[in-house]
Amino acid sequence: MTFRLSGIDPAPFEPLFALDDDALARLGARRCIADSDYGYPCRVSLEDARPGDELLLLSWEHQPAASPYRASGPVFVRRGAKRAVLPPGVVPPYVSRRLISLRAYDRAHMMVGAAVREGADAARELERMFADPAVAYVHLHNAKHGCFSCLAERA
Repeated sequence: MTFRLSGIDPAPFEPLFALDDDALARLGARRCIADSDYGYPCRVSLEDARPGDELLLLSWEHQPAASPYRASGPVFVRRGAKRAVLPPGVVPPYVSRRLISLRAYDRAHMMVGAAVREGADAARELERMFADPAVAYVHLHNAKHGCFSCLAERA
């Protein structure tokens, strides 16, 4: 397999869990308690939170590069989550059970390809995208809500 999915670094978010709800609101963030097994996808662990799990919903800059594609958006981060770096070719249920938008970027952080696929077809699309030597990395987004999901890099 030519790709590996990884979650975001939890370190910047850990101190935020100690803030009260008013302080979080001043940062444009909010605390959530998952009330179902679906709908609270943690961008660190690449798993859906379970009922009762505490999460933060906040804006995160998923494309910080100085390019026209610089972007941020909402993400859920679960308290105590460990960063997932999956084995090559593994697509977890966190991705496979959602409609996914895939955006391929080159080394200059310019978009060179894009597709929307059922999550079950994400691996095949990632293989196709990484067959192009111009593709440096791919961002996966949950297509229905448009939120950043995870990063795919060459394995």
